[in-house]
Amino acid sequence: MQWSVVVPVKRLALAKTRLVSAPDEPLNPALALAFARDTVAAVVATAAVDRVIVVTDDQQVSAAVAAWGAEVLPDVRRGGLNEAVRSGAAYAVGIAGPHPVAALPSDLPALTADWLQAALAAAAEHAWAFVPDATGTGTTLLTATSGDVRPRYGPESAEEHARDGAARLDGDWPGLRQDVDTLEDLLTAWALGLGPATTAVIAAMPLGSASRDLLLPISEDRMPYRSA
Repeated sequence: MQWSVVVPVKRLALAKTRLVSAPDEPLNPALALAFARDTVAAVVATAAVDRVIVVTDDQQVSAAVAAWGAEVLPDVRRGGLNEAVRSGAAYAVGIAGPHPVAALPSDLPALTADWLQAALAAAAEHAWAFVPDATGTGTTLLTATSGDVRPRYGPESAEEHARDGAARLDGDWPGLRQDVDTLEDLLTAWALGLGPATTAVIAAMPLGSASRDLLLPISEDRMPYRSA
């Protein structure tokens, strides 16, 4: 079974505002782009994925993910994350007809192709399915074997998706479940193994900078590396 995967990415200037840095050292745009690059690279490398559709209106994101082989769909509709997912899913079905479609957030820097492959195999057994995030309340992977993805992202989205009839999948896929909104999330993702783009952004931060001090546990001699 081959899947299309939709990855919505908001404008970098508006992304990851809870990743605090010094006012004169903006940390969130560079990391948000790195997260998206690592997420998309892992999805592209997944054997069960035939098409990757990134929904965004950020030109820097568009250029970066296109280099990985993703298709870019302009995010022109109002409605936030849910509307972006619906738009991407409709685009996929419009191209290839009804077929399995999945949605992922763009902030999974510890995601690997193996974890996503295993989760999609589990999702293939259900008409609708979702993978909860590490807290158990949010949602990372959302799937529909017909392509009729029904996003309910927002507070308590795991409960919302379950209430809508989606099967909850609780496999051992930590990199798939660990999205990153805060510094604590990033440190947890680091322990799992960050992707190369995120690793490079952190390694390039000047020694002694406020941003680097915030991420001191992720120092050059301790930073793990794993291939996408």
